[in-house]
Amino acid sequence: MQAVASDHRFPCPKCGSDLRFDPASGDLVCDHCGNREPLAQARTGESIREIAIGAGLDAHLPEAETETARWSRCPNCGAQVEFDAAVHALECPFCATPVVADTGETRRIKPKGVLPFMITERDARGALTAWLGSLWFAPNGLVDYARRGRAMQGIYVPFWTFDADTKSTYKGRRGDAYTDTETVTVRDAQGRSRTERRNVTRIRWTPAAGRVARFFDDVLVLASRSLPQDHVDALMPWDLSRLTPYRPEYLAGFRAEGYTVPLEDGLKQARAYMDRMIERDVRFDIGGDRQEIHGISTQVSDVTFKHILLPVWLAAYRFRGRSYRFVVNGQTGRVKGERPWSAVKLFFFALAIAAATAVALYVADRSGAFDEIGTDGGGFSIRFGD
Repeated sequence: MQAVASDHRFPCPKCGSDLRFDPASGDLVCDHCGNREPLAQARTGESIREIAIGAGLDAHLPEAETETARWSRCPNCGAQVEFDAAVHALECPFCATPVVADTGETRRIKPKGVLPFMITERDARGALTAWLGSLWFAPNGLVDYARRGRAMQGIYVPFWTFDADTKSTYKGRRGDAYTDTETVTVRDAQGRSRTERRNVTRIRWTPAAGRVARFFDDVLVLASRSLPQDHVDALMPWDLSRLTPYRPEYLAGFRAEGYTVPLEDGLKQARAYMDRMIERDVRFDIGGDRQEIHGISTQVSDVTFKHILLPVWLAAYRFRGRSYRFVVNGQTGRVKGERPWSAVKLFFFALAIAAATAVALYVADRSGAFDEIGTDGGGFSIRFGD
């Protein structure tokens, strides 16, 4: 089967319709005639090659490491949406805003790995419906609308991964807690004084210095600004051991988003994460009950990166004039979305609480549990009986 990589379209050899990748079977299937084309597995020993960070930052990548595609930026959320050659307009899968294709093409770093979809759209919709149904005070109309609404969109979201070898030296102080006693003078309500002995916790500080080392493997950084970071964090963890070398067949029938976070910015985010982990290692190495870090010097070497695509099912609904966005991990089925609230449900819940409180007070009054309810200086008071 021949295909243009930028289009991600594969004609069925029997009827000519477009094949799509089926997460349930791992095959390419034709919805028109039912034909199935097995997708050849990765060759034994085939691995995803990392790229030296210097080549990426200096834009000295060979032509085989880049690709040309048609991307258009969503005017609402800023997502970079990829267009097939025959498509000139579509809805943004992230916010349901109409997007028109640009006439130009963009050359970008080619994905090195892809995590294929493992759950179907039906399973993703079921997970979303169950999640919405479990939310307290969610509008029933939104749950019903999502259940019978249009199909969710499968989209591959771009990420950077970074590897690095680090060696750090540090200086600081170790604090060990110990118990001491002290004598204090206290006065009672009548002004009489007395002495007391109390146990107090003190810290004994000693200088600390040392070295820590850590190899970072596949530090994951979102390369898109179209999804809120908390949405993406909620979808974790990803099993990156199931990454496979990039093949356009996995994208057949799905959309792919272009990265909008430059490689340099992604590296900064990765370094910030590495620094936090190194600081944690330093505190563990210092030990004791408390730690003070006066300085950390880190040597970073053998930094590599790769561009990968991870699967996400998306649903963007407009309900009563407001847009709601939900994401489902295409590997595990974990769900995250913008929390909807029902004003009607909240009102009746508050009304029910007030009614229950009133009934409880009435019953208690009739049974003689308290003598009087009244106000005192603007406050609320209850005088209980015997």
